[in-house]
Amino acid sequence: MALRMWASSTANALRVSSASKPHLPPAFSLSRYFSSVLDGLKYASSHEWVKHEGSVATIGITDHAQDHLGEVVFVELPEPGGSVSKGGSFGAVESVKATSDVNSPISGEVVEVNSKLSASPGLINSSPYEDGWMIKIKPTSPAELESLMGSKEYTKFCEEEEAH
Repeated sequence: MALRMWASSTANALRVSSASKPHLPPAFSLSRYFSSVLDGLKYASSHEWVKHEGSVATIGITDHAQDHLGEVVFVELPEPGGSVSKGGSFGAVESVKATSDVNSPISGEVVEVNSKLSASPGLINSSPYEDGWMIKIKPTSPAELESLMGSKEYTKFCEEEEAH
């Protein structure tokens, strides 16, 4: 199951009705108050992030995605030296709720994987943008970054997704 489809359905399941919690504003949702979106990163609609520095791009799943997945218990990553394609699956994240594919927001050659995730997959939950990164790639088409969302666009995207 794709991460986006799973996160979307989970977002709907987690939505809190203002009628059941009269002290909360209308359209309040759990993830809107607990998820963070960082400036300086690019975001895919499938809830992965990219940080491009020099000739290397670091990729992981967003705080929004990990929040909806729940406790991550296993991470499957590719081998260094392999390639990833924009929109193609490069691995999987297994949580207590489900297993979800992780898609690459851009194409490139895998130059490093986060080996810490084998022993500590929960780093994705506790530090999705720092210690919980998944792979580093050498982009083959840096222009692909331009098709991704900035922080404000991604925040709006998540809010609209949860509203449906």
